[in-house]
Amino acid sequence: MADTMAEAAVSAADGTPTTTALDPNARPTVADLQGDNHFAQVARKHWLAVKKTPKARPDIIKRELWDELEKVDFAYSSLLVLENLQLLERYLWPSFSEDASNYCAMLVALMINVKRRENLPSWEHFASKPAEFSSFFRRILSMNVDRSQPVKIRTQLISFVIGAFQSLDSGLVRKECAPLVNIAIWQNLHSEAAREAQFEHHHMLRKAWRAAHKRFDAADEVLQARLRFERSWLYTLTLDFLDRLYNSTNRQEIQDNLTYCERFVELLTDLQSQLPTRRYVNTLLRDLNLLPAIRLSPMYTDEDNGLFRDLYNLLSHFTYFPIEDQTGRQLSKLEYDQEHHNVLAKLQRVATSAFQEKLQLLTLANYGSLGNRSELQGHVRTLDDTELVQLCSLMGLRTEYPKSTFLVQDRPFFTEALLSLVEYRPTFKDVVRDMSILPTEDVLFDTAFLRNETYDGSRPLAIPKLNLQYLTMGDFLWRSFILYRAESFYGIRKDLEDVIKRVQPRGKGVTTKFGGFSRMSLPISNPGIVDVAPSKVGEQHPAYVRAEIVLDVSRLQQPVRREWESLRPDDVVFLLVTEGPDEPLRNGHHRQSGNNQGIHKLRCAEVVQVQDENGRPLRENTSDDGFRRIRQRRLIVNIDATQYQEDMDRVAQGRPNIYEQINLVVRRRGRENNFRPILESIRRLTLSDIPAPSWFQEVFLGYGDPASASYRRLPNRLHSIDFRDTFLDWQHLIESWPGKSIEPHESAESSFGPPYVVNFPSSAEPEPATVRTSKKRRRDQSEVAQPVQEDASLHVSTYKPPNMGPYPADAPKLNSVRFTPAQVEAISSGTQPGLTVVVGPPGTGKTDVATQIISNIYHNFPDQRTLLVARSNQALNQLFQKIVALDIDERHLLRLGHGEEELETEASYSKHGRVESFLERGAYYLSEVERLAKNFNAPGAHNTSCETADYFNLVYVKPAWTQYWDRVSDPECTVEQIVAEFPFKDYFSNAPQPLFPPGAGREQIVDIVQGCYRHVEKIFTELEDIRPFEILRNPRDKANYLLIKEARIIAMTSTHAAMRRQEIAALGFHYDNVIMEEAAQITEIENFIPLALQNPQNNELPLQRIVLCGDHLQNSPIIQNLAFRQYANLEQSLFLRLARLGVPTIMLDQQGRARPSIAELYKWRYPKLGTLPSVTTSPEFTTANPGFKYDYQFINVPDYKGKGESEPTPHFIQNLGEAEYTVALFMYMRLLGYPAHTISILTTYAGQRALIKDVLNHRCKGNRLFGLPKIVATVDKYQGEQNDYVILSLVRTRSIGYLRDIRRLTVALSRARLGLYILGRASVFESCFELKPAFDVLLSRTTKLTLVTDEMYDSYFSRQVDAKIAEGQKAVMEGVEHLGQYVFEMTKAKIEALKANGGQLPPANGDVNMTNAPADDEEDADREENVIVQDVGEVDDDYPEDGEGEGKP
Repeated sequence: MADTMAEAAVSAADGTPTTTALDPNARPTVADLQGDNHFAQVARKHWLAVKKTPKARPDIIKRELWDELEKVDFAYSSLLVLENLQLLERYLWPSFSEDASNYCAMLVALMINVKRRENLPSWEHFASKPAEFSSFFRRILSMNVDRSQPVKIRTQLISFVIGAFQSLDSGLVRKECAPLVNIAIWQNLHSEAAREAQFEHHHMLRKAWRAAHKRFDAADEVLQARLRFERSWLYTLTLDFLDRLYNSTNRQEIQDNLTYCERFVELLTDLQSQLPTRRYVNTLLRDLNLLPAIRLSPMYTDEDNGLFRDLYNLLSHFTYFPIEDQTGRQLSKLEYDQEHHNVLAKLQRVATSAFQEKLQLLTLANYGSLGNRSELQGHVRTLDDTELVQLCSLMGLRTEYPKSTFLVQDRPFFTEALLSLVEYRPTFKDVVRDMSILPTEDVLFDTAFLRNETYDGSRPLAIPKLNLQYLTMGDFLWRSFILYRAESFYGIRKDLEDVIKRVQPRGKGVTTKFGGFSRMSLPISNPGIVDVAPSKVGEQHPAYVRAEIVLDVSRLQQPVRREWESLRPDDVVFLLVTEGPDEPLRNGHHRQSGNNQGIHKLRCAEVVQVQDENGRPLRENTSDDGFRRIRQRRLIVNIDATQYQEDMDRVAQGRPNIYEQINLVVRRRGRENNFRPILESIRRLTLSDIPAPSWFQEVFLGYGDPASASYRRLPNRLHSIDFRDTFLDWQHLIESWPGKSIEPHESAESSFGPPYVVNFPSSAEPEPATVRTSKKRRRDQSEVAQPVQEDASLHVSTYKPPNMGPYPADAPKLNSVRFTPAQVEAISSGTQPGLTVVVGPPGTGKTDVATQIISNIYHNFPDQRTLLVARSNQALNQLFQKIVALDIDERHLLRLGHGEEELETEASYSKHGRVESFLERGAYYLSEVERLAKNFNAPGAHNTSCETADYFNLVYVKPAWTQYWDRVSDPECTVEQIVAEFPFKDYFSNAPQPLFPPGAGREQIVDIVQGCYRHVEKIFTELEDIRPFEILRNPRDKANYLLIKEARIIAMTSTHAAMRRQEIAALGFHYDNVIMEEAAQITEIENFIPLALQNPQNNELPLQRIVLCGDHLQNSPIIQNLAFRQYANLEQSLFLRLARLGVPTIMLDQQGRARPSIAELYKWRYPKLGTLPSVTTSPEFTTANPGFKYDYQFINVPDYKGKGESEPTPHFIQNLGEAEYTVALFMYMRLLGYPAHTISILTTYAGQRALIKDVLNHRCKGNRLFGLPKIVATVDKYQGEQNDYVILSLVRTRSIGYLRDIRRLTVALSRARLGLYILGRASVFESCFELKPAFDVLLSRTTKLTLVTDEMYDSYFSRQVDAKIAEGQKAVMEGVEHLGQYVFEMTKAKIEALKANGGQLPPANGDVNMTNAPADDEEDADREENVIVQDVGEVDDDYPEDGEGEGKP
């Protein structure tokens, strides 16, 4: 990364700096933005240093900006500097008007392009001046079709239009874009007959066409000119595009036209991939024979233009997608084939009537051969050129173009046009079915894949995008499969290249030696093929190919060997043929040939079993005898059978056998290596035609009324809800429904306590949505039912909860959270059927809301089952712990996947753990049966099994209770008789006594009696549920029974759902509700798969509720590859897309996590966010932080030892000054008595995290005064967590980096409850437009750390946050050295004081061990001493700790 802008050359004439282009990949540094750079000087002179809003001067725009940009060929680095200097926000747009120059308009467009490329907010800047935006947009459209504009500028303007069509969620943009793609563009079809053919299929189109004509005829001249421009804009652009395909002369023009045409194809692809824009555009493009014209163009046929050809293929995919353009209905295979057959039948009819003699063979041919390209070419060869054109015309194809066009209209063109109409194309399902989900070297190092890796935004990519809308469910799943596969393969390639770099292969073939080590790989001799199973019926490849790999583990350290032994069945391992360079270069470096980084061949295999050296399966917890070194392990694998067959076919042709050359086996970490089952799940869904629930389908695809899936619009909304323990008291109930009057039930004279049943008056029921006879899902024409004004009163009743027994454990566990009105609205909506989207800013109680929704559904709908999904095990566990604390029977809870071991509960909630839990509970209840048998003096062993217990219940318990209850029901039976005749006295003798309070009335005594019997009844009910586990013998059958029959709340991560989707659905798993936590951090496909874990019933998923909880204003899903993250938008979650579409959301608006002052730092992101009263009154929030003047502070950290940030390896960014400051600040807090577990250290880069941990280990680890903080983590990893005190290191000193993403800043600022201390470089962040609201608040305080002397963290400390501090008590730290000296002297004084007073030092390591996640620390793992045993000659049981890093020879 460049440190400073390239120095500007000084003009000899006037001394004015001129502009020099930056490194195109460089980011603007502080020096660029504040130094002598030309643009920085212009910015300071004309807008940055000006107090009043400046007026944009045309001469300044032309001379100082446009001309200077032209000199550097509009280099992106220069544009980025101008964007960082706030050119758009501070200069161009505030004074923009119709009189603004074209240069001004084009600069605005360029700035929007930069913002979109940087993933920054763009269209919001125009909201205050909609009329001016409309004028500006029209001008850009006009310049798009102005051929006098330079091609490079037009390319930029096309990029602007692409951005607009990707942002149709903005009303401003949608208003300008819609007229460009409406039915009026059909004015450009080649004939009236072509339009009539469309009208015949859909009669409503004729009405829309007439309406468009009427509007045009009724308009004045000005409006007519505008309408004429709108309907011809795309047509004109497309003809110009065709000219550029065929008319390029010199090399520069060819390159410029290629770049332009790539962008234009991207625009057309975007238009074709969304239904509202596709509806009329597709007909026009096919009418223009666009795809045949592209295919025959010199640009397409040039071998160097691989990207252009790939873009053509993507456009072709969407153009021929099997969908009915007007209704949006996906065609089935039968309908798709029928449409094709209709075209072939028409061709045969035309051939028979017009060319019977010449095309006789064609008229007699079958459809299979006619759809074949080569066969059809043979048939039409018999026609001369004129006849061929006539045939095309009779088939409804355009045969005439404007005379000025450069399009070559010759025989090959018309042949290609005819072929494109009638040839048979495989559908997207056929393509997906044939795509491999296991990579080979050809796939990983394919040119298109490598092109994605070098993406920098300058050119488009031939990959599908995830945007606001999808054509069909199949289209969504196809895009997801393509992108997820590409992202997975990218991660695999990076891991394999990392391994190769570490092991350093030398030589080729069997002579290959390895000069380094990696814990993730082992050298092997070629795997032995032990079994090749015959092919299954209908398949060409073997059923499986079994191989044995011998692993030499004799030199591996025990932790590393254990990792290899813990490979599980179905894990994928990678078999490599590696090659080193021919000869070493100087300094020990090696040159790798080609792009394959030393990977010559790659094959994949699935683990079947890990065996010991004798071929016996390894058992878990195999212990070492400690006297002999283990030398071998055998890995039994199934090699990719399809690829094996292809390899054997090559061997049969005389080529080398790859499997005899394999010399390295590589594994990946489990959490990264689950790509295969997930891809398999997505592929199966893509091929299955699975729908979304009918009430959710249109909302999911992005069409129709965004509010149609909310409960207010659904016919099955509930008219009354039992809120049980949601409300704590009557006052809470009233507060929770502001604007509503709460009316007690007729039977109640005044207020009463919970539980509350709220009845929603029938007048609140909305009118159903108007049924549309037309199936068009057109946003601008959809008829939407308006919600009826709801009744302002709610009727509330209550009931007495049943007595469940006399023991304390029988009492129901109740909610204790006093929910806010917004939380109550979310809980009420989530309990109702339909879609609920809950936006939860930091600390607003999303988890509490989700938990209460689950509880309400559990009790209100005993027959329904709820699926609980979260992104991480951590979030799921937090949710589960809160569910366990509510009144939900543990036998109905089930936790699938790993992670349940982190639950802070005694019970086990994993699937197999639950089986054990059931049997344990069975043993307990059988012991209770034994006590009951003693109560009745019943002879025999009634507690031996659930079956004998049931027999005992039928013979003894039920008859005794029936007889007793008949007696109690007799009105003449007295209280004394009821007590005396109670049949379970002995059994309940261990209950709290007296069981029957003296003086209690009859009603109370009867209630106690019924409670006692409910307790007894529960014993036998539970045993009845446990009984199948006695009958089922197979553990797998027991576990599956639990999932299918018993559990009512099933929890899993989104990854587990994706991995096990087919297995779970095949079991017949059924559920009614899905609740998703962290929904904004889950990719869209992982949002969808949990909705489809069951098979459709009557072609519909029987879901009743979908509740999404999350916050799209915090971090998005993590995607490694920049191309997929930014260009393809793979980081988009369903949660974010629904919010963009305008689906009603419920915003939780009261935070209870942080001090109000700290919340102010991120409150600007959530305008309605308030603070709970408890936060303003609780002593922990009103008391100041001991030893600090401020509860939060931004601390400016200057260069340390002359250095700021550094980058020892790419993207591994560190800042030693901030690391030292961070640790010194932590040590200071510990010396004052702050508990270590209350302090978290966060940073924005993994490199800084590693550096801080190094400094901590050096200064604090083992020192009893300090210990280690609770955690050192990156901001991204810490989302969803919180701590009392957070020290945050921002790292960057040259440029702002990715923290410019305000979502990440929001996370960083919202983790602390009581104290937040931010270390950074003020000059980097203070001028950033996006972060200004937060940094204006931060920088309003001094940027030098201000401490307070003579204070300690103890129970006696009482200084209030707003209390004044005497000047003599303040200590201002001038820098890291000053703080370091200050802490050193404090430490010295404390030790002396302890010694003088005979005091004892704290225990070693403080009071907490820092959380270390091995998977995140990859710096030392592959050091030689951590992978292999140092001395192979002797046994060494003292293995070093499991670390991470790069191998050395």
